[in-house]
Amino acid sequence: MVIKNVNLETVIGVTSKIPQNTMPEIAFAGKSNVGKSSLINALMNRKSLARTSSQPGKTQTINFYNINDTMYFVDLPGYGYAKVSQEEKEKWGKMIENYLRQSKMLKTVFLLVDIRHDPAANDKIMFDWILSNGFHPVIIATKADKIKRSQLLKQIKVVRQGLDVDKNTIVIPFSAQTKQGREEIYELIDHIMEQPEGEC
Repeated sequence: MVIKNVNLETVIGVTSKIPQNTMPEIAFAGKSNVGKSSLINALMNRKSLARTSSQPGKTQTINFYNINDTMYFVDLPGYGYAKVSQEEKEKWGKMIENYLRQSKMLKTVFLLVDIRHDPAANDKIMFDWILSNGFHPVIIATKADKIKRSQLLKQIKVVRQGLDVDKNTIVIPFSAQTKQGREEIYELIDHIMEQPEGEC
């Protein structure tokens, strides 16, 4: 996969309608501060098109990035940030749910979790939620550069057990710093894009 052109095409908030796009979509979900913007920037070869922030909970919209005029990367709001009111959390949850249910072009969902820790309760809830909406998420285990290489397989097992995934679930360790996992993700996206409609 070679990314030549990237454009932040659509930004929708709580009251906006889900756009009826005609190109395939790949969505990215994850807890606030898990490194979602860093992953998207690394995949797009852009330093700061997806906004990264030292303040978790910054992404409060669904952002659609047009990639090469052939597909969209869809950045979903981060969840699980404690300092956000319950009302705000419910709004973001509704946005994500509406998108998962209403998008007609969504091919797959990448769910990001921090490889250093056991998946949190809301990671498991999100995983189950994505499954219940008919998608089988790909797990991206972020911040792989923060652990020793010798711990990698052990921590992937921790992630698998914490989310209670089946043996067919793909888990890719990723580092925004070293770009570990990026080529694997590119290959997976290429494979997803090649699948006939309804087979993803």
